[in-house]
Amino acid sequence: MPSTPPPDAYYADPRLAACYDTIDGSREDLDHYRAIAEELGARTVVDLGCGTGSFAVLLASAGYQVIGVDPAAASLDLARAKERALPPGAAPITWVEGDATAIGPLGADLAVMTGNVAQVFTTDESWETTLRGLRAALRRGGHLVFESRRPAARAWERWQAEDREQRHEVPGIGTVLTRPRGITVDLPRVTFTDEFVLPDGTALTSTSTLRFRDEAELRSSVAAAGFEVLEVREAPDRPGLEHVVLARAV
Repeated sequence: MPSTPPPDAYYADPRLAACYDTIDGSREDLDHYRAIAEELGARTVVDLGCGTGSFAVLLASAGYQVIGVDPAAASLDLARAKERALPPGAAPITWVEGDATAIGPLGADLAVMTGNVAQVFTTDESWETTLRGLRAALRRGGHLVFESRRPAARAWERWQAEDREQRHEVPGIGTVLTRPRGITVDLPRVTFTDEFVLPDGTALTSTSTLRFRDEAELRSSVAAAGFEVLEVREAPDRPGLEHVVLARAV
């Protein structure tokens, strides 16, 4: 089977991964995903593309059993540090360095992909591999939830307009400058490059490519991987911009 794409430097380079939480800002969307986990009565959750572990530790602090999966070792190091800072009584988290094929059959209740995770699989093969890997990790009747930007909202046009340098005060590091360095639109893929200037003057770049899938494509690909699509919702914090797919393993 084809491999999934390697992680972007923003997540894999320890210097950039340490800046991620500050630059990414508040994550109101995670409260929405936690509410879905509660709605579905899940107790065991696979967080694919867990990154620096924000959602995984949020769930663990509420008593969920969490398996955090990510191919970027630098991000997982930060995630483990967050887990160590949890109060006594929080559920332990299992961390897996890899992609969906590294999870195996767990009989989990819920698998999630928050943020941009579902869009980093830019080929049909890598997307199918990911969905089938998540299906294998779930029990029959378990659920899959993820979001994907609506192509019709044309998010890349807003990104192209955001061409100014920004300053971020990163705890333990100092002032980090971010600068957009170009966006290439070749639908259904959009590639963008950003530059990060660290306090010592070191300039690092990270290039990312996202795949935009419409609702029909999302529904058909999820169904082909062994799921029944129950609903495609709005993201409450971004109405009109995201598809939030809720599916059940069959």
